[in-house]
Amino acid sequence: MSKRDEAWLQGILDKIWDNYFPEVQQVNDVRIVFGRRTKRRLGSISLHPSDCKTSVITMNGLFRREDVPEFVVEATIFHELTHYAHGFNSPLEQAQAHPHAGGVMRREFAERGLLELYLQQKRWLKANWLDVLTQEFPAKPRAGVRKTARTIAIKPFWFIGD
Repeated sequence: MSKRDEAWLQGILDKIWDNYFPEVQQVNDVRIVFGRRTKRRLGSISLHPSDCKTSVITMNGLFRREDVPEFVVEATIFHELTHYAHGFNSPLEQAQAHPHAGGVMRREFAERGLLELYLQQKRWLKANWLDVLTQEFPAKPRAGVRKTARTIAIKPFWFIGD
């Protein structure tokens, strides 16, 4: 098993960029790092606060866990790289007004031959993410609530509808 560190993330980013975004020019430095463990955000891309010439992709710290499949990490990196390619937190021209306008992510996965990866990630998250969150963020007892009734308070966005 490989060590889940920033070098591992960089290798996945390089592979995805080379294989699925070869026409997207890297016009600035793009770093990828693990961030904090979060319940709802899988990844994000932003400009570095002190160096606006550097884009930083931050991945959920829970992705260090070996029980989170690599395809979930790959799909998240693909998602963030799509934002970069569309000009969000990158020097490239912005493709649309909003980063998720009109189902652009699903369409981008499909056009680049990775619709099954997109669907596989969604299925895994729906079936397993709450278990990961329950292990990582044990519920704290609330006044007047029996211990057996504790649950994760906020469901991630991908649990809404389908």
